[in-house]
Amino acid sequence: MKDPFFKYIHELQDTITSKIEGIDGKAKFQEDIWKRPEGGGGRTRVIENGTVFEKGGVNISGVHGKLPESMQNYFGVKDADFFACGLSLVLHPKNPMVPTVHANWRYFEMYDQEGSIVDQWFGGGQDLTPYYLFEEDAKHFHQICKTACDNHNPEFYPKYKSRCDEYFYNTHRNEGRGIGGLFFDYCKKSDEMDMQNWYDFVTEVGDSFLEAYIPIVEKRKDLPYTKKQRNWQEIRRGRYVEFNLVHDKGTLFGLKTNGRIESILMSLPPHVQWVYDHHPEAGSDEEKLITVLKEPKNWV
Repeated sequence: MKDPFFKYIHELQDTITSKIEGIDGKAKFQEDIWKRPEGGGGRTRVIENGTVFEKGGVNISGVHGKLPESMQNYFGVKDADFFACGLSLVLHPKNPMVPTVHANWRYFEMYDQEGSIVDQWFGGGQDLTPYYLFEEDAKHFHQICKTACDNHNPEFYPKYKSRCDEYFYNTHRNEGRGIGGLFFDYCKKSDEMDMQNWYDFVTEVGDSFLEAYIPIVEKRKDLPYTKKQRNWQEIRRGRYVEFNLVHDKGTLFGLKTNGRIESILMSLPPHVQWVYDHHPEAGSDEEKLITVLKEPKNWV
């Protein structure tokens, strides 16, 4: 699986970055090709200070070598080698009416000392983090996710939607990071799904990303907003940062495997606020968002 999937994420990165540049109309992605001393490397692409996108990254990587001791303990193995590749993206729009989006699609292999595969799996998903809640946008995003899932198994969407709500949750705040989407991990061979089936599913979800997100951007990017709404966006971005640094497994994996720091932390927005004991006004649009984040909602 690793060769076709590695090829797939290269092509998907090109497709997504080209589309994002076209919508922004001003900023272009800066590309960095990097190598990991222990084996492998990646292609980081970052966009900044655009008309539509204030900060964003669409990164691919393929790394391999000896599994670090910390990860051996995590997986309960000894002296294992690994290969991991994936595409990870985060886009932070300038206009607070446009939601931030995150997506990731990845593949992992583990080998014994003879070089034989002893374990392999896919993972990934995509999720939406609005600052102001437009219910039609939430329904659109989730409907695209559901359609991609239903083409493979009608049980996938409710299961992976629920996992997304559970995973992207700031337990220390008792609120979701956003309104969710899909999250799946450790997708392994079973009686129902072989690895080719999982490949087909993950790549269909990846192919659906632009259809899920871009219509929302185009609908909201030119809406007017106030300084107060911009402040709210920056306060909510603080919650985003908290999740990525405290809870996110991908961030922790990158740090523990000597990943490239600039690529790992490209997900962090450039302008953020932490306001002491901040609470939105009762009955406001800001409170409406918080209410939904406290209790996950079924959008479709």
